[in-house]
Formats: sequence, C-alpha cells, structure tokens
Amino acid sequence: MQNPAPIALFVYNRPEHTRRTLKYLQENLLAEDSRLFVFSDAAKHIEDEEKVNQVRALINQSSGFKSIKLIVRHQNMGLAKSIIAGVTQLVNEYGKVIVFEDDLLSSPHTLGYFNEALQRYEKEHRVMQIAAYMFPLRDKDALSETFFLRSINSWGWATWKRAWEQFEPDIDQLYSQFDLEKIYRFTVDGTMKNYWKQLLDFKKGKNDSWAIRWHASVFLKNGLVLYPAKSLIENIGHDGSGVHSIIEDTYQVHPSRKPVSSFPTMVQEDPTALAMVKHFYKNRKGSWIKRGRKFVTNQWFKLKNRFVK
Repeated sequence: MQNPAPIALFVYNRPEHTRRTLKYLQENLLAEDSRLFVFSDAAKHIEDEEKVNQVRALINQSSGFKSIKLIVRHQNMGLAKSIIAGVTQLVNEYGKVIVFEDDLLSSPHTLGYFNEALQRYEKEHRVMQIAAYMFPLRDKDALSETFFLRSINSWGWATWKRAWEQFEPDIDQLYSQFDLEKIYRFTVDGTMKNYWKQLLDFKKGKNDSWAIRWHASVFLKNGLVLYPAKSLIENIGHDGSGVHSIIEDTYQVHPSRKPVSSFPTMVQEDPTALAMVKHFYKNRKGSWIKRGRKFVTNQWFKLKNRFVK
C-alpha cells in the first residue's frame, strides 16, 4: 500500500486504555508504514493532570510506526473541538485521515481496510466516510463482506478532505434543513430515535457532540458510509471510564482477525444490511429486566464515583 493515510489518535486521561489502543494499532500490518499523530488534550481539572501526563509519557516512549508526533494542547479543548481541529489539520495536509480515540482496539487488518477503501472510493463523492465498527448483528454471514449505510459511526473511521469540507458545525444550519421525512430517514426509519434526540440536545446545549453534527452533515448531503459485516474495532470505553461513557455491553464485539477482500462496486445503501441494523436498533435495549439492571448498575457507578472524587 503506497502512501497510507495518517492516523489521528485523540487521547486524554486514560493511560491503560491508551496503552491497549496503541498496542493493537502497532500490530496492524501497515503500522510501520503509517504516520501517527497523537492529539493530547490538556487537563480540565487539576486532579486529571497526573493521568494526562502519564498518557503523554506513554506516547513519547512508543514506537512501531513510520513516525509519531505528539500534539500537546496547553488548554483544555474538550473532545469535540479537539477532534474537529485535529481532523481538519490532517486532511488539509494529507487529503485524508484515519481517526481513532483512546478506547478502540483494532484488528491487524483495520489499517489495511481503511487504506484500501480510501483509495478505492477517493473519487466517489457520495461516499463520505469509512467505518470499521459493526454492531453484533445476527446472521452476519448472510451479509456482503462490506456494504454502504446512510449513518456514520465514530468508533474508528476515515474520511477525505473533500468529504470533511462538507462538515457543518452550526447546529442551526443543520436543524433548518430537516423536515418530518428527513427526520424519519435520519433516525434509520424511526428505529434509532436517539439520533434526533442527540441533535436536539446539542441545540439545547445539553451535549457537545461533534459526531451528531458530522452524522447530520453526511446525511443531509445524501452521503453514504462503508461498513464491514464483521467488525474490525472493539470499543473498550463502555466501562464508565470515559468522559461521555456509561457501563454498557450492548455493543460488545471482538475484532475480526481476517482481512477484508471484497468491496461493493455499486454506491448505494445495502437493503439487507439496513434491515439487519434496523432489527438491532429495535431490540438493542433488551427486556425490561435487562434495562432495569443496566439502570441500577450505572446509578451505582455514578454514586460511587461521586464519593471517590
């Protein structure tokens, strides 16, 4: 693979998560040919400074890539501003980027998948993102090896400058373009209403999500996202350790150890994959008993953390 895309890794105050993310990235077959840029946000609170410094020390001691550059922020930006600034910087310089956060374990073939797809769909303007995570779907063997869907995913992804230029950070500009039909399609035919709730919550100042604005930007441009049938990413951040995370096992998967060899020739949403994802969304919360256990677990965890701090 000639000229692999640069990797942007966004880190904060989780040294053990960062260590594991780096370890798995280093085991990728294209790691030694890839440039790694690590964006380290500054501590928001004084009690975070020690772990932020531990993460930075870990990066400075790392190897296994063509080059490693640590970009240190001296004032806390928050995840959204950090990702928007970092992705913009790298696509402006390299024309493309692969994006990781500090809690994503990859397959040895994840970078190969990203770079092959980035090259293959570079001039297909409707393709706006490459995603590496896939939900724990039933009957995955009935799916094509890769396929297109209308929704983005933020757990390990890649894009091009020409697509990222379509990112609209202004929530009012995004909101004004939706009508009832678009809201229905945006929420994957009403099966993932949380997408619209996230957008409304951002508009009300209740969250600071870059991802929901990127999702809306791609959707409103009629964009498509490439996915693998078998996930090439595992998210280990659903242990309550992240700034925006809770304890959650609904999305638990293990990265495929096989390379991806087949890509769609037709740039259109895959109806079989769409139907499976809709089924997953409809049933992801499980029984009322499972929901109750999850609620109790997270309330206990929040209470415990409050006393620890």
